Amino acid sequence: MLTRWKLHRLITVPQPIRIVLIEDERRTREGLAALIGGSPGMQVVARYGSGEEALEDVAARRPDVVLTDLGLPGIQGVDVVASLRQLLPDVPIVILTVHGEDHFVFDALCAGACGYLLKDVEPARLLAAIREVHLGGAPMSPEVARRVVSLFRTFTSPQSGQSGLSERELQVLRLLAEGHSYKTCADRLAISIDTIRFYVRRIYERLHVHSKSEAVVKALRGGWIR
Repeated sequence: MLTRWKLHRLITVPQPIRIVLIEDERRTREGLAALIGGSPGMQVVARYGSGEEALEDVAARRPDVVLTDLGLPGIQGVDVVASLRQLLPDVPIVILTVHGEDHFVFDALCAGACGYLLKDVEPARLLAAIREVHLGGAPMSPEVARRVVSLFRTFTSPQSGQSGLSERELQVLRLLAEGHSYKTCADRLAISIDTIRFYVRRIYERLHVHSKSEAVVKALRGGWIR
């Protein structure tokens, strides 16, 4: 029989964030597993050395967040991201890589990544980024964020009527592009989180995308937001 104390514990103790690691360097993979798995509120549920290995098994692990390198053997890292997006459409994917060049960043975001960190990131920032993306954010290393801003400044100004989105949907999309979570979007627009989720679903449907990053990139490329 459950005592009142045990029942209280079951109700109030949050479930840990379930994280999958994809990294081909064994030492790096084990180091990440030790860092993340030893942090409060986090659990490494699987670790893989290649994209092929991950794609065969990852769905069964029911992750909350996927952390993956881009320089993987076999299947290209960006193709792994795109395949993960199909397998796990609601699970945020964070890139952790040494590659900060524009085309790597842009291709990964277009494929469905929700965050992009370089491997020189401080351990505390990496852990914070996992929590951030789990809450709906889009964490990036500062130098990557600067590159993204620089890339998107080259796009044209918004053209009204071409996106198929309402003004409110464009407002939500602008906030997501700035890195806001659903909660902070709701706070800024003085509406509920459920309403934000409704708008996001409609944005996905109208833009034919499967993630926030894809929606933001498509809107920026189309010049509908800046």
